[in-house]
Amino acid sequence: MSTTRIERDSMGELDVPTDALYGAQTQRAVNNFPISGQPMPEAFIRALLLIKSAAAISNSQLECLTQPQADAIISVCSELLESDNLMQHFPVDVFQTGSGTSSNMNVNEVIATLASRKLGETISANDHVNFGQSSNDVIPSAVHVSAAMQLDHLLLPALRHLLSTIETKADAVKDYCKTGRTHLMDAMPVRMDQSLHGWAAQIRQNIQNLEAMQAAIQTLAQGGTAVGTGINAHPDFARAFNKNLSGLTNITFTPGENLFALISSQDTAVALSGQLKATAVSVMKIANDLRWMNSGPLAGLGEISLEALQPGSSIMPGKVNPVIPEAAAMVAAQVIGNDTAITIGGQSGNFELNVMLPMIAYNLLNSIELLANSTTLLADKAIASFTVNEEKLTEALHQNPILVTALNPIIGYLKAAEIAKQAYKEKRAIIDVAEENTDLSREELARLLDPTKLTKGGL
Repeated sequence: MSTTRIERDSMGELDVPTDALYGAQTQRAVNNFPISGQPMPEAFIRALLLIKSAAAISNSQLECLTQPQADAIISVCSELLESDNLMQHFPVDVFQTGSGTSSNMNVNEVIATLASRKLGETISANDHVNFGQSSNDVIPSAVHVSAAMQLDHLLLPALRHLLSTIETKADAVKDYCKTGRTHLMDAMPVRMDQSLHGWAAQIRQNIQNLEAMQAAIQTLAQGGTAVGTGINAHPDFARAFNKNLSGLTNITFTPGENLFALISSQDTAVALSGQLKATAVSVMKIANDLRWMNSGPLAGLGEISLEALQPGSSIMPGKVNPVIPEAAAMVAAQVIGNDTAITIGGQSGNFELNVMLPMIAYNLLNSIELLANSTTLLADKAIASFTVNEEKLTEALHQNPILVTALNPIIGYLKAAEIAKQAYKEKRAIIDVAEENTDLSREELARLLDPTKLTKGGL
């Protein structure tokens, strides 16, 4: 029995696997782009299926498709979205034609095959499934739809969970005071909750900035067709499409004010990626703080102990490493790299079309998913579960000569510097050296040099 069948398109005939639901144009893409072996992300394919469903609903309402044709398309999209083996039907490589036409036609062909079987008459991939559409407005819309859904359903919930976890932990460690550090060197004391609330403020700002991007990423190019003029689409298609897609997703999508801009550029995706990069920078900062605070346990700072999750060495018994912060830091590096690729991709809008759309979509969705997964782990397996090594904190804190800064208003900077240098040199507590070199009583020095009092600011 033959393992292939003959399919035809405008360029002629070619062999397609017998059991494949797609047709000739998808097979040409499979043959043409054996590059990465990485198909488009599942979130992107799901966005395309939702777009095709919303388009069919809209075209039936506008009497551009018969109700049976639309119903068959809508039903097939629903079944595919519920399938456990969805991605086997969508093999086109990320690195394909820059418009994403191959992925658009892949989805059109799969839907057409299944809808034709369901209806018992031919449903055309181009004339029915793709009616009133072009790859040039479908793919930019799918970039936005998939990113909007992943942002709403995945990343923002993960960041809110991280924020809540940090704030809860800050309250739990508010009674611990530690040596502050600037330039990785000893500085004035801080309470541990103050450090954590600093992290929380970073994450809160990132959440607010991402939320501010939602309206733009939920604005779509659909209805612009090939170049933005709307040729071959019903005049009311964009309005109907966005209303129906909003109903399918429970996310409010709106037509773009200028469809030429949304088809020819990817400025919104670039801006969203920039904010994902900023979030990654915050994650890197938090991850590295955790690594430093956990370092040791004997020859490092040893201020906290992260949850032990796995053996840290194949040769050194008993070694345990900060694996979750390390993984989060690597994610941050990857997201920063993805942003560079997306930025270059955004520059590739030539005249009426951007031609790096699949790569932009892939990297944008990759950044969102990586950040969501890693920040959840960072919250649950690092921040929520670390313990404080109070003895280590206290030992370093009271030996810190920088505490002499509190005496500046009383004895002056130069005198304070002399005391600090002597304390460093003789490895003595600052209170002992200050008592010898000032007229202040030990009781007054104890009050002035109280580390907890110093975390409250003021004179």
